[in-house]
Amino acid sequence: MTRIPARVPSAPPTLADVAELAGVSRQTVSNAVNNPDLLRADTLERVQEAIDELGYSPNRAARNLRTRSSHLIGMRMNPAQEGTANATMDRFVHSLVETSREAGYHVLLFTGEHEDPLSGYDDLLRSTAVDAFVITDTYLGNPQATWLETRRAPFVAFGRPWGLPDAGHPWVDVDGAAGADLATTHLLDRGHQRIAWIGWRKDSFIGEDRRAGWSRALKARGLPTTGLASRVEDTVASGREASAVLLDDAHATAFVCASDTLAMGVLHTLAERGLVPGREISVVGFDDSQVAQVVPPGLTSVRQPLEQVAIEVVKALEGLLGHPPYVGPGVLLTPTLAMRGSS
Repeated sequence: MTRIPARVPSAPPTLADVAELAGVSRQTVSNAVNNPDLLRADTLERVQEAIDELGYSPNRAARNLRTRSSHLIGMRMNPAQEGTANATMDRFVHSLVETSREAGYHVLLFTGEHEDPLSGYDDLLRSTAVDAFVITDTYLGNPQATWLETRRAPFVAFGRPWGLPDAGHPWVDVDGAAGADLATTHLLDRGHQRIAWIGWRKDSFIGEDRRAGWSRALKARGLPTTGLASRVEDTVASGREASAVLLDDAHATAFVCASDTLAMGVLHTLAERGLVPGREISVVGFDDSQVAQVVPPGLTSVRQPLEQVAIEVVKALEGLLGHPPYVGPGVLLTPTLAMRGSS
């Protein structure tokens, strides 16, 4: 038998750790634990060796807590916002459901009253219907995290604890500043110097984080930012209006936007003026929505690694529900740039 080199992770080993060490999928590890007859003998042997090497506990990770039986993770879904290109949550939820299933969990989606961000949580806690929660709205002032902490309800956040750097709960996020920096540098490398920013209102921590990347990239090249930024609502109409002003007053030759929705507004303005995206004016969005992939000539956009976010969230859940519980440091992932005809 070939000896696999020892690798001791800082956190309790997870199903994903075993899969990586054995060189197989997470579903294969799950089958090795729950349905070993489905695997070839050599594959099963390799997975079992990795399990022994890491000290992985199937009873903890694949079957959740021995003292709990729901195997459910609760996540509140907010209503879809009409008139936008934002489908980020759809892609994240799909990835979370798939990754959770491979680790022995199921995701229970619930809704609540639109005006009450806590609606729905209390009912699930009282009925002990779920083992933990995943929350996605982590902006400062949102009461979900504090409310769950006071009730000692396990949860993992997709999003940093904005304004609360000492928060003790596990979280996973995407570096928006790095994404906007990447988008701006892409345009700088193509010779643009008058690169405008269209972002969200100043009270949006996510929007300001992304704006910081645009500003950082321009300043690194010794270029000004004054007069080149606009803060608006996240609608196509707002993007259209802001880009018209920036074209006229700031003589922008390229745009970096905080969302694909705003970038779609820029494309509307260019169409109205007979300007060709990517040839006369370049445009980059954020989130790589399905709209970005199909609109002519294709919208260059920052793509969040939502599949990896889901993997890290499930790993954090496994640690949180372990014996003993483990809370690791926050995880900040780097996005990539999907380049298309608009830039």
